[in-house]
Amino acid sequence: MAAAEEKAQAASTASSGAVMAGEAVAAAPSTTAKASSKGIPIMTRAQRSHPLDPLSAAEIAVAVATVRAAGRTPEVRDSMRFVEVVLQEPEKNVVALADAYFFPPFQPSLLPRTKGAPVIPSRLPPRRARLVVYNKQTNETSIWVVELSEVHAATRGGHHRGKVVSSEVVPDVQPAMDAMEYAECEATVKSYPPFIEAMKKRGVDDMELVMVDAWCAGYYSDADAPNRRIGKPLIFCRTESDSPMENGYARPVEGIHVVVDMQNNVVIEFEDRKLVPLPPPDHLRNYTPGETRGGVDRSDVKPLIINQHEGPSFRINGYFVEWQKWNFRIGFTPKEGLVIHSVAYIDGNRGRRPIAHRLSFVEMVVPYGDPNEPHYRKNAFDAGEDGLGKNAHSLKKGCDCLGFIKYFDAHFTNFTGGVETIENCVCLHEEDHGILWKHQDWRTGLAEVRRSRRLTVSFICTVANYEYGFYWHFYQDGKIEAEVKLTGILSLGALMPGEQRKYGTTIAPGLYAPVHQHFFVARMDMAVDCKPNEPYNQVVEVNVKVESAGPHNVHNNAFYAEEKILKSELQAMRDCDPSSVRHWIVRNTRNVNRTGQPTGYKLIPGSNCLPLALPEAKFLRRAGFLKHNLWVTPYKNDEMFPGGEFPNQNPRIDEGLATWVKKDRSLEETNIVLWYVFGLTHVPRLEDWPVMPVERIGFMLMPHGFFNCSPAVDVPPGPDVDAKEAESPKDIQTELISKL
Repeated sequence: MAAAEEKAQAASTASSGAVMAGEAVAAAPSTTAKASSKGIPIMTRAQRSHPLDPLSAAEIAVAVATVRAAGRTPEVRDSMRFVEVVLQEPEKNVVALADAYFFPPFQPSLLPRTKGAPVIPSRLPPRRARLVVYNKQTNETSIWVVELSEVHAATRGGHHRGKVVSSEVVPDVQPAMDAMEYAECEATVKSYPPFIEAMKKRGVDDMELVMVDAWCAGYYSDADAPNRRIGKPLIFCRTESDSPMENGYARPVEGIHVVVDMQNNVVIEFEDRKLVPLPPPDHLRNYTPGETRGGVDRSDVKPLIINQHEGPSFRINGYFVEWQKWNFRIGFTPKEGLVIHSVAYIDGNRGRRPIAHRLSFVEMVVPYGDPNEPHYRKNAFDAGEDGLGKNAHSLKKGCDCLGFIKYFDAHFTNFTGGVETIENCVCLHEEDHGILWKHQDWRTGLAEVRRSRRLTVSFICTVANYEYGFYWHFYQDGKIEAEVKLTGILSLGALMPGEQRKYGTTIAPGLYAPVHQHFFVARMDMAVDCKPNEPYNQVVEVNVKVESAGPHNVHNNAFYAEEKILKSELQAMRDCDPSSVRHWIVRNTRNVNRTGQPTGYKLIPGSNCLPLALPEAKFLRRAGFLKHNLWVTPYKNDEMFPGGEFPNQNPRIDEGLATWVKKDRSLEETNIVLWYVFGLTHVPRLEDWPVMPVERIGFMLMPHGFFNCSPAVDVPPGPDVDAKEAESPKDIQTELISKL
C-alpha cells in the first residue's frame, strides 16, 4: 500500500504542478513563515490560495502572532490561549468569482450575465482568519478576525502580515476544551493527596497506572455556570504498567467525585463517596495481536491487494477534486473536520450543475441512559466541546483505505498558539462497490452488466474511548452518501459484588456497559441547479399512502406518493416515518427535466431514532435540535452550529437551531439549508468487547428528476479479466488422482 500511496502523491503533484502533502495548499506555491525582527512571522510570498482552501500553517502562524501582538500588556499576551484558528469563509459571490476567473477549471457561467463584457477585478479580497481565544488569566473568551493582507513589494520592504479587523469578548461562554488542558487536568488530579489516598484504599499505589479522562461539565445547575471553567473527570486504572497498549478502560474507578478548575489547574471539589472495588483484571480486555481470545490470531487470512495499474480516475489540483463527472473542493476545520465545498456534476451539454455549496458534520451528542453517578452526566458534545477535526488521526498510523490513495494534511493551532500539522489526515480513494446495474435478455441470453465504483473522502477521529470515521461517498449514478462508522472502546462502569444494573449490559465480572445513544448532525447548504446566491430551491416532503377503499381502489392494492411543500421553518420541523417511506426533496423552482418536472435531489433517511429521555432531561436544554430528525432554514452565514458555537457549560435553553426557527422564515424559494439529525441507540453486547466492531449509520442524497435518464448508463464495461475460480478440496483431490 505504501508504494501506491507514494505513486498517488507523485501523480497528483504532477497533475497539479504543486506539492500538496507537506503544506496541504497546492493550488499555488506554498507560503512559508519566518520570524521578523520583531518576532512576528511573515509570509515570504504573495498568497494565492483559493478562498475556500483551509488555512496554511503560515497563515495560522501569522494570525496568531497578529492577535498576540495586539494584546495590551505582556500579561494579556502571555495569558492568551488559542482554542481555534479557522478560515473565515467568504460570501458565495467571492467563491463564484474565484471559480469563474481565478482558479481552474475556470467557469465564467457561475456569475450572472451582464450587459456587455463582465468587469473582472484584478485580485480577490484578502483571506481572513477567525480566532477563538481564551484568556487564562481573566476567564474571558473572545473572537478575533484577522485579515491576511497581501503585500507584493517585497523588494521595498513589504511582507505578509495580518491586520486585526475586529475583536469582541463573548460573555457567559466557555470554549471547547483542548488536549493540553486534558493533560494538565490528569496531572492535577493524580498529584492531589486525597485522591492518592482514595486510590490506595482501592489497592493502587502506582499513579502511573491511573488514567484521568477530563470530561466537560455540561450544565445541570448554577454550579456549572460558565463564570468558571471546570472539568469533571472520569477515572480508570490500568492493570499493567509496562504495556503501552494496555486497555485501561477495562477497570473504571467509581465512587470518587472530582471537580477541577481548568483555569487554575486545581481540584475544587473532592469526595470519596463510595468504595466500589476495582473490577478484577479481565483476560479478554486487550486487543493487540497475540492477546485476543485464545492468545492466537487467525492464520487463514490471505492478503487482499488492490492494484490500479493505470493510476486512479481522479485528478487533484490543490484542494480541487475531479472524478469522472463529479467535482468539488475539500476543506477542513478544527470543529467539523472534513468539509466538502462546491459539489457539482458535469452533465453533458448541460455543463456543470451545482448540487450543494457546503456539506459537513457540525455536531454530535452522546447521551447515556444510566441515572446513576457518574453516568447520568455523560452527554458529550464531541464537536462543540472537543472538536472533531482537532482530534483527527494521522492515517500514517493506520489507514482503512486500500489501493491508490491521496492524502491531505491538516494544520491547527495548539493551545499556546504553536502550529501543529496532522499528516495524512484526510484520505481520498476509489472503491469497488459491487454491481452497478445489469440486465439479461432471457430470449437471446445476451447480458450487459456494469460494476459500481465510488469515490470516498474520509477522516477518523478519537474522542476519549470512542473512534468515529466520517465518510462522504460519491457514486457514478449521481448519489452522494454520508456515512459514520463507530468503533473504539465502550465507556464502562464498575459493579459491586453481585450487583446487576438494568441500565446496561454486564460484559465481564464486575464490569458493565451503560446504554447510550449517538447522534450526529449533518448541515447541508444545498444549491440544486443553482449558481451561488441563486434563491431557487424549496423542500417537498413525500409520504407514500395507501388509497382508501372505493372506486379508485377496487382491487385494494393502490398506493401513491403524496407531496407537501414545507413553506416555513416551523412547518419543516419533521421526523422520520418508515411506515410512510417518508423522504424529502430539494427542488429547483426554475429548472425542469424532459418531462417538465422540477429537477431535484432527495434526502433518503437511513436507520434513525429520537432521544430516549423525558422532555425535562438536562442535556436537552443544550440539545434542543435532537427533538426532530429534520430542520430546514434559509441560508445565513452565522448559523453554523445547531447548539450554538459554545455548548460547553452553556446555561441557555435551546440556543442555536431550535431558537433560529422560531422566526418561522419563509422557505418557498430561497437558499435552503438542511439539518439532518440521525442517531443510533446502543444497547451494548458482549461482542462489543474489548473493541467494538464497526457500526454504520448514515443517509443518502439521491437525484430525483435531476437527470433525464440514468446517469450511470454510460459507464463502460469493465475489462475482460480471467477470474480464477477457487478450487474446492474435492476438485484438488480429483486432479491429483488423475495426474497420478
